[in-house]
Amino acid sequence: MEVQQWWRLRFSFKNATMVVCFINVITALFLLHGFLTSSYTRNKHSSPNSDSAQLSYIKESEEIRLAMLPLELIKRVREIEQEVYTESETAEKKNSKQTAAVDLSKRLKDIRSLNDAASLKALEEWRKRKMERARQRKMEKNGTTSSQA
Repeated sequence: MEVQQWWRLRFSFKNATMVVCFINVITALFLLHGFLTSSYTRNKHSSPNSDSAQLSYIKESEEIRLAMLPLELIKRVREIEQEVYTESETAEKKNSKQTAAVDLSKRLKDIRSLNDAASLKALEEWRKRKMERARQRKMEKNGTTSSQA
């Protein structure tokens, strides 16, 4: 009896919560310590000479990257794109009315075909239902005549 009470007092929810909170605080302190010491050692090891060396390295790599760009090719591609755009613009102005008429006729044909398909489907469903009703009437009629006889 005494042993069971001792365990209940020792491992209550309150005590378990306290232990978990204590472990969380210790973990947070370790993480904070590790973060602060790593940033301190990083700042301690970086000197102004290495910063200027890194900056010069970055500038040099940017200059090399820009020098490797095919600027003439890019300019020529832009010129060709501009020519194609202006040619298509003039052709579009000439044929805009004709293309609009063709587009409108295509849309009308598409709408008609969709409506035709939908109406045919509806008509077929109506026919099926009508035939089914006729069969049921015939069955009822046959059933009533056979039961009377």
